[in-house]
Formats: sequence, structure tokens, C-alpha cells
Amino acid sequence: MRPVNLIPPEERRDRVAVRTGPIAYMLVGALALALGAVTLTVLTNNKISDRKAEIGSLKQQEVAAKARAAQLAPFAEFNKVEEQRTQTITSLADSRFDWERVMRELARVIPSDVWLTDLNGAVSSAVANGATSSTTTSTPIDAPSLTLSGCATGQDAVAGFLAALRDIDGVTRVGLTSSEKAAGGQSTTGSSGSGGGDTECRTRDFITKFEIVAAFDAVPTPEIPGAAPSASVSSAPAPAPSTEATPASDASPTANPGT
Repeated sequence: MRPVNLIPPEERRDRVAVRTGPIAYMLVGALALALGAVTLTVLTNNKISDRKAEIGSLKQQEVAAKARAAQLAPFAEFNKVEEQRTQTITSLADSRFDWERVMRELARVIPSDVWLTDLNGAVSSAVANGATSSTTTSTPIDAPSLTLSGCATGQDAVAGFLAALRDIDGVTRVGLTSSEKAAGGQSTTGSSGSGGGDTECRTRDFITKFEIVAAFDAVPTPEIPGAAPSASVSSAPAPAPSTEATPASDASPTANPGT
């Protein structure tokens, strides 16, 4: 049998193959490019917005950090001052001098024929210059030192006292500043002036008045705030004084300690 199409001719729709040309591809390509450009623009704008928001947040954090730092600045200054004071106290503690031990040893070594009229101890020449004492030395000593003034029964007793002072633990130098007998007797002078303190203890012609300086150079000297620096002193021991008395007319200067 032959097939018969019963659909009226005016209602029939014949399927015709759709043919596409290059214009359609170009249109699709242009749409794709436009879509990509729009997407890239949106993403770029979003990234810029995110960066601006991040910059704003960082600026706020910076302002807050500066305000916090300004609030904590006094604590930082206090911490700095505390560290400086701790170092100063540690330095002073490390360089603290045991005067009690020195006085105890001095009491043990002082001979029976020697008596003191003045005793001055200083941790440095800066302290010695500011101390009130009747005895002074012409040469500054940048170390703990003892300045002893008194009288002895003669020049031999003074020499023995010098030797005894060297037995005190820590003494590195012992120097004779002056040693004089009373007027009319024999004397040896180590400095201009009468030497010793203001107290006159020479009640007999044979009594000798002296001034001695004992230095402890091995002990560290603390730095005194505001004190002027003093001249450095050689640590070489001072020459031992002669035990022989010489006439006053032939007296020769004796080196000060440390010179």
C-alpha cells in the first residue's frame, strides 16, 4: 500500500535542515568575549574593594597600635630606668669594700709603739676629695685606700708599721707621705708642711709624727655619679722608707704613694 498524508497542505511543516554560516560563530564568539570581559571586570572590582577594605582595616589597627604604644610608653621608660638602677646597684655591690675586715686586721698588725691620731678611708679619690678629713694626699688614688696619721717612738717604729701594713689582706701599696720628729730632733720629710693631722702628738723629741697611705688597687672601684674623673695612678709599690734617721738639714723628699 502507498502511504497517504492526510494532513492538509496548508498545515504541513516540512523539516528543512538548518544551515549555519560564519556569522553565527562570530556572534557566539563576541558574546563569549563580552561575558569574559564582564566577568574579569567584576572580579577585578571585587578584588580592589577587598584590598581597600583591608587597607582601611590595617590603618585602624595602626592607629590602635600607636595609641596602645603611647599608653605603654611610661612603662617602657620605667623598665629602662629599672634596668639602669639594677646595673648600678649590682656594680656597687660587686665593688663594695669590706672596711670592717680591714679595721679588724689593722687593729691586729698595729705595733704597740705606734698610735694613730687620724684615720681616713675612701673607696676612690673622688670620695676622698669630698670627705671631711684633716689628712689629704697630693696624689689621687683611684682605688680604696687608708690614710693613717699618728705618732711613733721613732723612725724605726714607723718603718716597722709600714711593713706591718703590707700584711693586711688586699694591700697592694704602702707609701710614706711624711715622717717628722719634733723641732730640734732628727726628721725625714716626704712632703711640704708638717705632715699628718692637726693633732700634735710629738710630746718628746724622739717621737716621730707620720702620715701613711695604704692602697687596695685590686678592688674594683665603683663609679660615683657626678664625680670628676681623677688621674690614674700606677700600681707599682712605693719604695720602702729608710729606717735610718737623717738630720733635718739633709732631709730629702720621699715619693708619695703611687708616684
